[in-house]
Amino acid sequence: MTRLLFVCLGNICRSPAAEGVARAMAQARGLAVEIDSAGTGGWHAGDPPDPRMREAALRRGYDLSALRARQVRRADFAAFDHILAMDADNLAALERARPADARAALSLMLSHADLPEREVPDPYYGGPQGFDHVLDLLEAAVAGLLDRLEAQAR
Repeated sequence: MTRLLFVCLGNICRSPAAEGVARAMAQARGLAVEIDSAGTGGWHAGDPPDPRMREAALRRGYDLSALRARQVRRADFAAFDHILAMDADNLAALERARPADARAALSLMLSHADLPEREVPDPYYGGPQGFDHVLDLLEAAVAGLLDRLEAQAR
């Protein structure tokens, strides 16, 4: 079973949304994938996703209400096959924290989508349309990621 970890800064907007999108899309495809999310920072640990992201996700059928924020742990680099960062700052933080014996492949989330954007922007301080834009980007990237995983499994 392939294990995916989605990572943003605080694990309350982008990465839990990616987790919700990936869970729904993997289930719809009948893929056996383990999915989780985390933040590079731990100040929101134990908190649910941002209410604005929960609302935007729910409008698309993704229920994030059971998710709780956590910080990336050293063990994640051995437990997951792919760790997907929402932006270059998150990726750099992951690269700095990555143990020498890590098995997880690190990549930017949007490297799995054919989009002009390279990073998933943080909607936390933006307007409500920012959350929908983030979901648009995540849906495209998750679809591309799952397509690649399915192709590798063949």
